[in-house]
Amino acid sequence: MSEIARFLPYGLADLPRLLEQPRAADREALSAGLLAYLQRLGAPREALEAARRLAHPGSRAVVTGQQAGLLTGPGFTFYKAHTALALAREHDRPERPVVPVFWVASQDHDTAEVRDVQLLDFDEQVHALSLELPPARPAGRIPFLPHAGAVCELLERFKGVSAVQRRVCVALRGEWSYAEAFARLMLEFLGREGLVLLDPMAPELAPLFVPGLRRELADPLASSQAINETAEAMRQHGLHPVLGRGEAATNLFLEGEDGERRLLRYREGRFEDGVRRYSRADLEALLGHDPSRLTPAAGLRPVLQDTVLPTAAFVVGPGELKYVAELGGVYRLHGLEPPAVARRVSAVVLEPPVARILRKYGLDAWAFQDDPEGCFLAALAGDDARVAAIRAALGRVAAEFEGLRPHLLEATLERPAHRARVRVTHELERLEHIVLQTELRREGIARDQFERLRRHLTPSGLPQERVYPFLMYLLKHGETPLRALKEASSTGRVILEI
Repeated sequence: MSEIARFLPYGLADLPRLLEQPRAADREALSAGLLAYLQRLGAPREALEAARRLAHPGSRAVVTGQQAGLLTGPGFTFYKAHTALALAREHDRPERPVVPVFWVASQDHDTAEVRDVQLLDFDEQVHALSLELPPARPAGRIPFLPHAGAVCELLERFKGVSAVQRRVCVALRGEWSYAEAFARLMLEFLGREGLVLLDPMAPELAPLFVPGLRRELADPLASSQAINETAEAMRQHGLHPVLGRGEAATNLFLEGEDGERRLLRYREGRFEDGVRRYSRADLEALLGHDPSRLTPAAGLRPVLQDTVLPTAAFVVGPGELKYVAELGGVYRLHGLEPPAVARRVSAVVLEPPVARILRKYGLDAWAFQDDPEGCFLAALAGDDARVAAIRAALGRVAAEFEGLRPHLLEATLERPAHRARVRVTHELERLEHIVLQTELRREGIARDQFERLRRHLTPSGLPQERVYPFLMYLLKHGETPLRALKEASSTGRVILEI
């Protein structure tokens, strides 16, 4: 992160100072809109009280967010929320409330990223569900009801283990959008911690973003130019920016009459989305009629978020650091000071059988995620007599070549002797690796335990937090994982053993 940090005006260390600086926001309108939205979703009392506290003239927000994933999406969704909750709790003061806010990315139209889920049951069986969602539609426009039956059928495999399965299906029941179903689940399990959910497409909240959208319409290519200038500066420092804007591309999307969300381009004083052309007056009129149809691209979204919220800190994942680093110029265009950027906590959940296997082999969960086979082979090597014999042979080879050195001092013999030593050593090391791989592939306890670790820690070859929803652990273990998460550090790497 060190090179990226030079493009991030403020980090976590700057948060106490930023909390003391004035931050303009229409707090009363924000609080009223959030209360109406949260009440409609049936939010618990603690979330409602947190939304009320945003109306305080000195309030600040610690903001994070994520796409509206199926069954709350991968585990890191909860880890983002945890970091926001923990930081808000740490810095909260009666005279200056600090409120954790979770932005529901309801405007996102990449439905392929939110339609899938994998769950691992107590019998070590992986159950996958992939919903058929319409392409290029914002998650806030997709009805969840047609999919509720399939989701609750999947959860029948966890029925009776805890009360969580019933709570999930109750929360999903009703005429909710895909984004609202996500929000209701987050409120069900984190609302009592005081987490405030914000859906920018909600009718109670969409009008709040109109002033920021109007500023963007007034000079629609300025923010793209600012991003491209920062991207070029990043390249000069050896970084690889992710947000470069193409020719005539704005940072705005328009939801068309057909429901599809398309990027707006700006040429010769007119906007176009590939289907039709619009004047600025057309889009201004649309903002007055239905502001939820004009939405920000990634290069504007955090800035638009901070035109409405009194944001002091923005909690992001490792992949988001780069694009947030490109937005300094866009913040300046909107007359805003960027917030402190805090990296979310990363976590590994260890269920009892997995913890036992890791202890048996002396393995570290993080090291296993980085290199499953290499980590496990290294652990096997310590107990394998064949490996011990090969390593003893390696020691003898080294000693034999050392003994030959006085006899091979001529310059013409040094290089051939070195090549011979490297060749023999390489073949013995290769033999050691083959022995261990053979042991790992052989039917037996070691192979079964290796595969079990992979299912839990690196499903589909990815880190656990990027595949399994944290909700999966609640389905299996009730509230215990939530208690472990609440007690965990707000940043860095943590192990949640349950």
